[in-house]
Amino acid sequence: MTLLAIETSCDETSAAVIREGEILSNIVSSQTAIHAEYGGVVPELATREHLRNLIPVIQAALRKANVDPPMLDAVAATRGPGLPSALLVGLKAGQALAFSLRKPVIGIHHHEAHLYSPWISGDPPRGHFAGFEPSVSLIVSGGHTLLVAVTEMFNHRVLGGTLDDAAGECFDKTGKLMGLAYPAGPEIDRLAAAGNPRTHNFPRPMLNEPGEDFSFAGLKTSVRYFLQKNPGLLEDPRHVRDLCASVQAAIVEVLVAKTVRAARRLGVQCVTASGGVACNTALRRDLEGACKESGLRLRLADGQFSTDNAAMIGILAEQKLLAGAGEIAFDAEIEPSWAL
Repeated sequence: MTLLAIETSCDETSAAVIREGEILSNIVSSQTAIHAEYGGVVPELATREHLRNLIPVIQAALRKANVDPPMLDAVAATRGPGLPSALLVGLKAGQALAFSLRKPVIGIHHHEAHLYSPWISGDPPRGHFAGFEPSVSLIVSGGHTLLVAVTEMFNHRVLGGTLDDAAGECFDKTGKLMGLAYPAGPEIDRLAAAGNPRTHNFPRPMLNEPGEDFSFAGLKTSVRYFLQKNPGLLEDPRHVRDLCASVQAAIVEVLVAKTVRAARRLGVQCVTASGGVACNTALRRDLEGACKESGLRLRLADGQFSTDNAAMIGILAEQKLLAGAGEIAFDAEIEPSWAL
């Protein structure tokens, strides 16, 4: 089976070609530089760039995979959740191509693709589901923080999610308060490496409360008030590094503790983590340490499959198609608020 996948849920235009679980190509066109001027993603600009870039990105993915459109057995596209106008570009393009080829089209849930992305590995990369096992999965990105219990392939339930700001939003918004460029998360990660995480004791929201929900708005507010009381602090690079390390430590501690606690409660032996924030070095390090201490196996999504990409969409779509699931009508609509 040869499948083309398309991802346009936010500000990355991506296309990938999958064949029998192997990723033959995965082209990603990022819009970060465009949105940096505005300190966040502007939906209208994201849509414009998707319209401009999608066909060249698809052509590049097919060319790299040495595949012509008639060779495709199916087309997949992200159906939701995401920015409505951005989703429309990718889904409608995928439906039109599938219709022209008289091939099935698969609509994929963006978060579900993240959920299974830790099972992509190897060189060349491919989906490895033979060793799939029940797990607790942390999906942590710019707009979403979710804990999910996975009992078997395509059988999962959400344990908890963010009640306000997601972890990625907290990174970006606190970074903006510090005057860091968008996206601030990677910059905080870089600066924190040379800082002292014990310098400032910021709150760990909902750390000791029952349940698996998250809330990071209070942490962001605490940083704002702290900066208001210490207006000259940002003038010293050393203080900025310590501040970044302290904020990062608060976010990471909550994510790690609640994930491991959920795994222990459910009695599973495997933890996975995915999404853009899963690239954070402190999160990867501390989650690895906590899982090792608790005797849990850990699977982390590879960096190239943590941020938005079409490869994870295609890997999941192929598995769904093989299982007789996921096919949608050529006129099916987007699902911007699609719950996992």
